[in-house]
Amino acid sequence: MSGFRAIACSLLSAAALTGCVHRPVPVAAPMAYAQPYRAAALAPRDNADYRLDAGDKLRIVVYGQDGLTNSYAVGANGTITMPLIGAVPARGLTPAALARAISSRLRNGYIREPYVAAEVEAYRPFFILGEVAAPGQYPYVPNMTAESAVAIAGGFSPRARRDQITITHPAPGGLIRAVVPPTTPINPGDTIVVGERWF
Repeated sequence: MSGFRAIACSLLSAAALTGCVHRPVPVAAPMAYAQPYRAAALAPRDNADYRLDAGDKLRIVVYGQDGLTNSYAVGANGTITMPLIGAVPARGLTPAALARAISSRLRNGYIREPYVAAEVEAYRPFFILGEVAAPGQYPYVPNMTAESAVAIAGGFSPRARRDQITITHPAPGGLIRAVVPPTTPINPGDTIVVGERWF
């Protein structure tokens, strides 16, 4: 038995000297992103849920009233200005809610039973900064991703970090900022920042 112990001890000693003994192996941690960016819920794929803000352009139709039916832009103060009723607050409203607000104003002494429809004609622009060929402001197109926004801005610069992008989205409760993969959908009014890689 003592011979077996001697052999076992010599084998363990040899294993320790050659580095075969179990040691903790460093494992690369998976890349963690900030709180998931719920762009799919905010993006204007469904016009009914889209919240208006400055820079959006709307087509307002007041049936039977050609003088009121027109395209209107949401101004910097968050309102649209229409004949007869003047400024109507639009910021934060859905197109349907804005149509109801316009209808209510028109019913108040102008038209007995107005029927109003509102739809987004052109979305407010998005902004892209950082390591792209042509940073700036660009028109938003429905179903855009951060990757397609980079392509519109001329592509990544040679120093760009290509695996993650920072998106800042204005929301009613403040700004939402998240580090996301390039395939993430973006929304009108978003600011996209492409960072610089370290090596």
